[in-house]
Amino acid sequence: MILVVSYDEDHALAVIRRLESAGREVVRVDLADFPARGAITLDYAAGGEPAHTLTPPTGRIRLDRCRVAWWRRVRPFTVDRALGTARDQNFAAVETGQALHGLFHALDCTWVNPPALDGAAHHKPYQWEVARRVGLTLPRTLVTNEPERARRFIDEVGVGRTVFKAFAAAADDAWRETRLVRREYLGQLDSVRYAPVIFQEFVPGADLRVTVVGDRVLAAEIDASATRYPVDMRMVVGEAVVRPVTLPGALTRSLLHLMRSLGLVYGAVDLRRRPDGEYVFFEVNPAGQWLFVEERTGLQITAEMAALLSRIDDQDPTGRSRRPVAGRAA
Repeated sequence: MILVVSYDEDHALAVIRRLESAGREVVRVDLADFPARGAITLDYAAGGEPAHTLTPPTGRIRLDRCRVAWWRRVRPFTVDRALGTARDQNFAAVETGQALHGLFHALDCTWVNPPALDGAAHHKPYQWEVARRVGLTLPRTLVTNEPERARRFIDEVGVGRTVFKAFAAAADDAWRETRLVRREYLGQLDSVRYAPVIFQEFVPGADLRVTVVGDRVLAAEIDASATRYPVDMRMVVGEAVVRPVTLPGALTRSLLHLMRSLGLVYGAVDLRRRPDGEYVFFEVNPAGQWLFVEERTGLQITAEMAALLSRIDDQDPTGRSRRPVAGRAA
């Protein structure tokens, strides 16, 4: 059985449909169903094997046969509205987390990605340090909530040559794109004191979205240089020139080294290639999207993810294959 921990977002559903069409048994669990709309039962009977059961609105799930679990994108727990105080609601959410996350760690299965490592890898300063250690090039960067430090950085790099961005671009359903620091923004720098801001030297060139699935590296170039907003290709991907590309061998090895060092099996890496050919690392998103690349390039990323989960599901606990895999996507 393949467990998918995600809500009904399009990437998870695309992979699930592919797995089910190949005859795989797949169950999906949305953390937002618990505890208000779902039951959790972990039964440790004396002298027997424990029984782990979740009952979301879609029906009862026994996790004993789970061989592989995909930690895709998760939502916060939903507590019962009958709990009238924030204190009681927080208590219910914390207790649910203790039960569910303890269960996930206890499952005898392979995770894509392991939840704890996935959570750590979402933190950009940690990513940057690991990327630096494996030999990737980073842009000049400052993270600060000190307005004067921000002013000095902008003075050194230059107005119009410095960008600023948020750690969580889509937090609270509010999109926050990367922006160039313009002269009219300088009067607002005192607001930096409210929360740390990422400032970076703007890197000209073409973006690359590199999707890593196990040992497979699938790269697409997204050239937004001729669009109305070349600073952030996510804003204008429909206007950009998007094509599949092959990365230099040394860069591919460095990216795989990065993924292994972070403990990730899947990740979407954002790079930019300067006009002089140097590649600059921005970040890796452990739950990054790929359909926008697949639709424009034909790269078979959905098939690769389904094939990876299937291969793991076909292994016995010793790591040996229980049955032959029908084939591997190109």
